[in-house]
Amino acid sequence: MLKLIEVRKQFGGRTVLNDVSLELGAGEYVAILGESGIGKSTLLNAIAGLEPVDAGRIVFAGEDITRLDDDALTRLRRERFGFVFQAFHVLPQLSVAQNVGLPLVLRGRDAADIRRRARTLLGAVGLGGRESAMPRELSGGELQRVAIARALAGEPRLVLADEPTGNLDPDNARQVLEVLRGQVKRQGAAGILVTHSEAAAATCDRRYRLDADGLRAL
Repeated sequence: MLKLIEVRKQFGGRTVLNDVSLELGAGEYVAILGESGIGKSTLLNAIAGLEPVDAGRIVFAGEDITRLDDDALTRLRRERFGFVFQAFHVLPQLSVAQNVGLPLVLRGRDAADIRRRARTLLGAVGLGGRESAMPRELSGGELQRVAIARALAGEPRLVLADEPTGNLDPDNARQVLEVLRGQVKRQGAAGILVTHSEAAAATCDRRYRLDADGLRAL
């Protein structure tokens, strides 16, 4: 489903991604470990088409996304990718259900269908019955579960998670990681978890480490 072939990226003459190669199939969930500042977020941004690469290819579902224009990349992100961030990015003025349904609103889906999908996903992440709650009423762990439900609302084929437990205590982090893995697997998506935590990486099928020499399997 996803293939990275000798991807390179430099900033100001410094090589951040050095001939990075990776192959990921449907239903696979992998972790990319690395120290802060090594380029993990840059790698996710490159996969998402948010950061152009200097060399190499990124192929998703048979299509080389490094050759797509901005409009095509925007559609790809909206329709095929799901994102989970460390900072949640839950919109405070929207209810929990409205946050989860937002990707479907942007696709023009029927309102009743959006409500059903949001209710189903919130139940799946342990927030059933909280559809009308506002973000200010939720804990950090609950907000991250909302973010996971939102990322999965459009049934993405690829889920990209950037340090999703960095702001959580150990108990909430463990619960969020279980939910994320379970939902990625249940939907048959491919998933990439970027983290500096060995404990978080241990929840994945395969682990890799990103360093100055590239990406290597652990």
